[in-house]
Amino acid sequence: MSILVEQENAVSPCGPLPPRENSVLHGHETAINTLFDAWRSGRLHHAWILSGPRGIGKATLAFHFARFVLAGGTQEGADGGPLFIAPDHPVFRRVASGGHADFMTIERSVNEKTGKRRTEIVVDDVRRVGRLVSLTPGEGLWRVIIVDGAEDMNRNAANAILKYLEEPPPQTLFLLVSHAPARLLPTVRSRCRSLSMRPLADSLVNDLIAGQIAPGLEAQERELLTSISEGSPGRALMLAEQGGVALYENLIDILDDLPNLDIRAVHGLGDKVARKDGAEAFHTLSGLIVWWLNHLVCDSAKDSGTRAISAREEALRRRLLAEGDLEHWAQVWEKLSRLFARAEAVNLEPKQVILNAFTALQQAAGD
Repeated sequence: MSILVEQENAVSPCGPLPPRENSVLHGHETAINTLFDAWRSGRLHHAWILSGPRGIGKATLAFHFARFVLAGGTQEGADGGPLFIAPDHPVFRRVASGGHADFMTIERSVNEKTGKRRTEIVVDDVRRVGRLVSLTPGEGLWRVIIVDGAEDMNRNAANAILKYLEEPPPQTLFLLVSHAPARLLPTVRSRCRSLSMRPLADSLVNDLIAGQIAPGLEAQERELLTSISEGSPGRALMLAEQGGVALYENLIDILDDLPNLDIRAVHGLGDKVARKDGAEAFHTLSGLIVWWLNHLVCDSAKDSGTRAISAREEALRRRLLAEGDLEHWAQVWEKLSRLFARAEAVNLEPKQVILNAFTALQQAAGD
């Protein structure tokens, strides 16, 4: 049995297909070969953590390996790679549809009272594992369970999973996919083999954007999207869908005028996120602000040179750091991170949050 854990079901590293339906995995040859070699050794460890940044293909790899294991490892050497299972294979089809008798996914469930997805994986979500492992495999020799978003398990859910990690049922494989493995219980981490996955090369992400994610972008826009995606096709897809390139350019325009604040431009962004369909735009814009401050602080702290996307942005970074030291901007970064986290937690009015954020940036640049 295999348990895969990750919150990447909304995107795929090669386009809008969710990982369970995606037969293509770009890059990650080292991770693929590690899993394949472990299988081929005949001593496959019962629990793995697939870790790395969001959207780079962790869940897609997990589903690849799950299908491979459920199919008995018979497709090795196929054109799609060592773990490849063709989309017309019965195992692929049943996993994609959620109808495989030996396969299960665990993720944040919908709260029946509110109709909204929970913010954490609860113990009731995990209890289904017990029913599955109490039975012998119905279709092959192995069973597979995917837990989507391991870091989202609350303590009770994590302890319930831990029971299976400590006393794994026979022919049972656990794959925990996580972008924040440090948030997992130490006892959970200690019972798993860790497989760290790295962001994809910019050249590969650029090719994916051109061919699949946003083929309509001009070359300059595509290069900008590649830069702010940081090796994550999933992030590139999210940014492309939410107009991330335009939002980023608007953000830099406003930041470049600080400490003067273009109130009209800020209100324009506020109006965009305040619309009924603006929740994702708010998430994207707030994420870009925190991301930019993160690089302003971290790149300077490492003294490794800036990773500015343009000469204009590099000049902006140098000016802001000259006007306020590193500690000053680290405090701004922390303050806005808390503001946006609180806004999402308690549903603060999005436009006012954006206005407050840019006012804080104006004050920071003028101090």
